[in-house]
Amino acid sequence: MSEPSHSDVITDGATAPHRLRRLVDARRLRRLVDARRLRRLVDAVQVRALSSGPLRHLPRAWARGRRSWRRSLQARIVSITLVLSALVVVVFGFVVASRITDGLLEAKVRSANKTVGQGATYAASQLRGVTQPGDPALLATVPAMVVALGNAEQSGQVQVVMRASDASLASLPTQLLAWPKAGAYEVVSSGRLAALRKEVSRGKVARQYLTANPDGRGERRYLVFGTPVNSSGAGGQLELYYLFPLDNEVATVDLVRTTLIATGVALVGLLAMVAALVTQLVVRPVRIAARTAQRLSAGLLDQRMEVRGEDDLARLAASFNQMAANLQRQIVRLEEMSRLQRRFTSDVSHELRTPLTTVRMAADLIFASREDFDPAVARSAELLQAELDRFEGLLTDLLEISRFDAGFALLDAEATDLVPVVLRAADGLASVGERAGCAVEVDVPDAPVIAEIDPRRIERVLRNLIGNAIEHSEGKPVCVTLAADDSAVAVTVRDRGVGLRPGEEKLVFNRFWRADPSRARQTGGSGLGLSISLEDARLHGGWLESWGAPGQGAQFRLTLPVRAGDRLVSAPLPLIPDDALPLPSLGGAQVTGARATSGTPAAMVTAGPDAFADEEPGR
Repeated sequence: MSEPSHSDVITDGATAPHRLRRLVDARRLRRLVDARRLRRLVDAVQVRALSSGPLRHLPRAWARGRRSWRRSLQARIVSITLVLSALVVVVFGFVVASRITDGLLEAKVRSANKTVGQGATYAASQLRGVTQPGDPALLATVPAMVVALGNAEQSGQVQVVMRASDASLASLPTQLLAWPKAGAYEVVSSGRLAALRKEVSRGKVARQYLTANPDGRGERRYLVFGTPVNSSGAGGQLELYYLFPLDNEVATVDLVRTTLIATGVALVGLLAMVAALVTQLVVRPVRIAARTAQRLSAGLLDQRMEVRGEDDLARLAASFNQMAANLQRQIVRLEEMSRLQRRFTSDVSHELRTPLTTVRMAADLIFASREDFDPAVARSAELLQAELDRFEGLLTDLLEISRFDAGFALLDAEATDLVPVVLRAADGLASVGERAGCAVEVDVPDAPVIAEIDPRRIERVLRNLIGNAIEHSEGKPVCVTLAADDSAVAVTVRDRGVGLRPGEEKLVFNRFWRADPSRARQTGGSGLGLSISLEDARLHGGWLESWGAPGQGAQFRLTLPVRAGDRLVSAPLPLIPDDALPLPSLGGAQVTGARATSGTPAAMVTAGPDAFADEEPGR
């Protein structure tokens, strides 16, 4: 059988490229998975190392430091003092160390320059006997001269080296050209001093700092001086080099640096202590004033600061005490006035009961006999009866408001089905709606809606809301909706009348307030209904909220917790109805979702447990 040709191989293995591609893709995928596993393993190891290593406490310490920085004035002042004083000490220490180092080196350079000059003069005088190049006296004079120059230094640590620009000293060993150690010759001849030797070869006196080990006792700093020697009869130019050790200067600089560091650290610590002490003297009265102000805001009006001395802090304490005393007098006076006002309202309401009962009896007798009177007197009897009904309702509302103001209102909560409560309130005002040409539509669940409420108060709230909606509905239907979830129940009362204008959301729950003062009350209300409803909602721990827009009507929402005492976080019904039209922004505010930010174009007010703490809210 013949061997297959190249084309035969391609034909018989047509799927080979696809298999190869799948194989390559599989290998790439395997590598990618392995790389990801390796990366996850590395990340896990790093996280474990950070969580178990010395850095595991760093996030907690950082959070603690940030908290102290935000909350403690003393910590901020001490930290700023530390940073600024450390910067000043570092700059001052750097400048002082630099000046001392420069001064020591300048003194060393002057002393070395003088020694080098004297050595060059001595060498020139010793070489006067050499009259021609190659003179044998040169080879005998140079070693003796090097030894003499080296011994001239009392310290014995100065290295002296003699070199020639030509080969006139090549026959001498390096031990004779350097004193006291031959290693100095190798240092001078090294490439690190090439620039220095070049300057000396030009006939100049030059110097250079160098770290070297010419004597075998370790690397040290040296000041290397080089100078030419006047030796015209010796042929090539001779060069004299000195290696001055800087051990004393380095030790002095290290001592100065250590002293500056120790002094700087001590100074910074002392400044921090002084700053902490001074700050404590200033912050402590401020903290005492803050604690005293908190106690005053909590109702402890007899709290005062202790006055010590006659300085600014003492004047601050005295002024604070005077302010607290004035506030106490004002609050006591206002409380007394409020108590007298509540007492007056309650007394007047009770005192009017007796004459009202007498007038009621007479009015009932006249109203029952109105058929025997002429039409004008009969109509007057009917008007008298209606106004007496309204006056009696007003007295009842005033007594209820006085109980709320005095804090005597009690909640008689019990598990109650709200469906019949809503139906009773709507049916009781159906006749009023018929007279106003307004239908009352009720939407309640089929299943019972059980909540722990005071049914008498909640029914009164619903009557007030439905009656208020009928009065402002302008003949359009009023919709009452009941819904519930696991934690709250809500009732909304929706009318499609004139609505609320911007700014009226802050007045809708005020006592005796009307959206239109010229409008006559059709339902005979007292003007206190929404105020009492607000207090009833607060007594249940619930919310009473309102939304309104010009031309779109208004909607009130009553939200109550399913279990008495629970805190509300949401409502099962939206406050803004679904059919509400979006309004353009007014004063940079827009209605978003179920809340308006500021300058509310669609007037809305929330009278929950945290709202209207300072005013008596009504529509």
